Amino acid sequence: MRFSLLLCLAFLSLGVFPLRADPQLDAIVTALKGIDDPVIQTSFLKGILGGLAGRRDVDPPKGWSALKSKLEKQGNKEVMGLVGQIGQVFGDESAGDSALATLMDSKASLEERKLALAGLVAQKNPRLPPKLALLLEQPIGIEATRAYSAFDFKPAPKVLLSRYSKLGPEERRVVVETLASRKPYARALVTAMGKGKVAKEEIPAYVARNLQSMLGDSFEKVYGKVQAVSADKDKQIAKYKSMILASDISKADASKGRSIYQRTCAACHIMYGEGGKIGPELTGSNRSDLDYFLLNVLAPSYDVPEGYRMVTITSKDGQVSVGNVMEEDANKVVLNMVGQQSVIAKSDIKNRVTSKISMMPEGLLLALKDHEILDLIKYLRTEKQVPLPSL
Repeated sequence: MRFSLLLCLAFLSLGVFPLRADPQLDAIVTALKGIDDPVIQTSFLKGILGGLAGRRDVDPPKGWSALKSKLEKQGNKEVMGLVGQIGQVFGDESAGDSALATLMDSKASLEERKLALAGLVAQKNPRLPPKLALLLEQPIGIEATRAYSAFDFKPAPKVLLSRYSKLGPEERRVVVETLASRKPYARALVTAMGKGKVAKEEIPAYVARNLQSMLGDSFEKVYGKVQAVSADKDKQIAKYKSMILASDISKADASKGRSIYQRTCAACHIMYGEGGKIGPELTGSNRSDLDYFLLNVLAPSYDVPEGYRMVTITSKDGQVSVGNVMEEDANKVVLNMVGQQSVIAKSDIKNRVTSKISMMPEGLLLALKDHEILDLIKYLRTEKQVPLPSL
């Protein structure tokens, strides 16, 4: 048994299984049959799920049915959630039924529902999209909004935009990101912008870049020209440096700067433990150096490390995903996207483009007023977190 466990751990550490069941996965399932500790079971099941990430309709390994029955009898909720997700990968329709039931059960824990939703999205379960509208007002609403990206579901733009005016800033951003994930959705977003239902200021710069690439002139007619300034970076840096040095930074408001940071930077950067993980963490960076700040904000593509280059993947069913590659193997690509990670099966990829430019869009300062820039810089120079502005 000790040899079997070591063998299984070795395979789990690789996180890669062939498209069809094979002796490696059989060995892991066999080893799991002899384990009764839910903590160890959970670790192994997470490893199996990680190795199968991005895959669909994989033949179940030998002994899976017996193992599933054993684990179901134990009744551990976390174990059963993982068993359900794995079962969906193995084409188990009952696992999909169970996941849908858990997702729609408002009495189930939020984590259980998120786990169920993740499995249904990963397997592109066709019964999921019509259910999502029922979840948007619930605690799982943001995850349900993002789930529309995985499906070419014609009612999605109307459903999302009908709620837009009632949403807070984070929810609006997630709606905009979701509508930018597919060309039909993006066209509906641009139409809403043209009618004044979505303000230009509510389109983050990284989304604007993606929409311009996807829709071209039809987007810029409504949004305006997507700015690119790196070719003239020295002039731009000199301009803003002069403005900042001529201003009294002591009169700037760090709390307002934090609010601006949340709107323009936090989706991609962590500072004081909050934010996304697309770009480098800013808590310990050289934030007080004005030249460093201006170069990296005005011309983020000037010197881009490989890991921060923008990768755009278009799937065969039309979903567009933009992010940094976190992980890749023979079967899948894991993209670190704004607000989420996306596991994409290589068999689903139609087109993949790696850009020499940064995920961070240029011209962020161009959208800010001078006093907002000063507030942002004041916040970035803080040495501890400050409160948000009082309402």
